[in-house]
Amino acid sequence: MADEVNRDLRLEGLRKRYPNGFVAVENLDLVVPSGSFFALLGPSGCGKTTTLRMVAGLEDATKGTISIGDTDITHEKPYRRPVNTVFQNYALFPHLTIMENVEFGLKRKGVKETQVPVHEILALTELEAQANKKPAQLSGGQQQRVALARALINRPEVLLLDEPLGALDMKLRRSMQIELKRIQSEVGITFVHVTHDQEEAMTMADFVAVMNAGEIEQLGSPYELYTNPRTTFVANFLGRTNLIRGRVLGREGSGADEMVKVDMYGTTVSIKAGRVHTTSPDVWIGIRPEKVIIQPQDKPMDGLGAHFSEAVVSDRNYTGVSTDYTLTMPWGQNLVCFEQNTGRRGGLVTVGTKVDVLWRPEFAFLLDSSQDAEAGIGED
Repeated sequence: MADEVNRDLRLEGLRKRYPNGFVAVENLDLVVPSGSFFALLGPSGCGKTTTLRMVAGLEDATKGTISIGDTDITHEKPYRRPVNTVFQNYALFPHLTIMENVEFGLKRKGVKETQVPVHEILALTELEAQANKKPAQLSGGQQQRVALARALINRPEVLLLDEPLGALDMKLRRSMQIELKRIQSEVGITFVHVTHDQEEAMTMADFVAVMNAGEIEQLGSPYELYTNPRTTFVANFLGRTNLIRGRVLGREGSGADEMVKVDMYGTTVSIKAGRVHTTSPDVWIGIRPEKVIIQPQDKPMDGLGAHFSEAVVSDRNYTGVSTDYTLTMPWGQNLVCFEQNTGRRGGLVTVGTKVDVLWRPEFAFLLDSSQDAEAGIGED
């Protein structure tokens, strides 16, 4: 009975070492909850696609186990696993109609009555009007949905998606993100989505595992990973962040109310203990750019929080929705501020303006200063 109820995908001690000595995945432990939309996120070469291919049976694991529920599938042939894969290139049969492409898997399994399930899956993927067309007559987004329909019709327990939106332009990719999430919610099948696109993972996934150099740096909900990263790599790979050097002065309170007091260039701030991910006295204070507020020094500051004076706007980039300001701080470091263009200010702050910088310590996080402050920047 437990096997029927618990059908989580489990990877335990998974390792992939190639004959040339290269280790693509190292001692990976991971639980993908049944029925969830799960993303493996990381830069090229981090091991995410290799992990996916081991689950699919397209690569042999050097060590470790892969199981779904209580069923060990580590050494099963690909066709014997309750798993299907959607690849970036779709791999559709050009000489078959869309309906024939979708029913191919059922016919291969000897299913004679294919009309009802094919029509149901075409309706789910909004392809009914395209049923009699050939793949070359469809757009990239429609072809992607055909590949998805063909994979789903066999009702796998786990659907693996290997960069399935990578060939689409940005506008279509964003609409397909919404479509994929809708389809996953309707069918209730476990989706494991491999991507290097942070926005893609954050938009669709219930849970995200950030991979780096064959290992998982951090696993959690998109909100948790973004607001409370545990390493500089995660902080930088998921958007941008300001990392400011500081030194721990001590702790106060206990339990949920425990705070860590930190000195940062003469300003003392208190950070929630749950957002402190180091025991070192030397730390990085992480502050997301959208949590930074600036105000010209001759005008009063709004709100409560920690602040610095004598910063200078050294650059600005107007993007329509927001303006990105680069601020040169009194100690010489450049910080970034993302300000929404709500019209409240009445205009942009000009380059060269001296500003006060306000931020809320409750949104900050502490990381070990021995970690590379540049880790994760520029990775894709």
